[in-house]
Amino acid sequence: MKSSNILVILTIFSMCCFLCLAHNAPQDYLDVHNKARAEVGVGPLVWNETLAAYAMNYAKSKHETCEMVHSQGPYGENLAEGSDPQMTAAAAVKLWVDEKAFYDYNTNECVKDECRHYTQVVWSNTKQLGCARESCKNGWTFFICSYCPPGNYVGDKPY
Repeated sequence: MKSSNILVILTIFSMCCFLCLAHNAPQDYLDVHNKARAEVGVGPLVWNETLAAYAMNYAKSKHETCEMVHSQGPYGENLAEGSDPQMTAAAAVKLWVDEKAFYDYNTNECVKDECRHYTQVVWSNTKQLGCARESCKNGWTFFICSYCPPGNYVGDKPY
């Protein structure tokens, strides 16, 4: 193969990797989280590399199965997965934020469906975030966000 052909192939591959990473950068996770937090008067989260490394390590452990099981680690945690291998960070976080429709602030309870992913997103005492994404062997995409300090304490309201 000619060196010019190899260069073209490497350039295309690099562009594809960049586009994939461009929609899964720390800011992509932060933007959706912080928009939801601002809507309820809660301050923004900041990215934490230690949390991101923890999340990445756990996400990689799900490569074979994409099994949705919490890590039982020291941080707050939200998990998501999707059958679309191109699923983005923003789409994963939006799944959690969309649970707002099922949260009743007055009773501090979920109504009709799950809402505790949403309450972790907007938990006022949580200040730091780290997330990761893993393409699983079965073609699905696994997401994890880790939160510090954790939220969702029974009986406490998120904000």
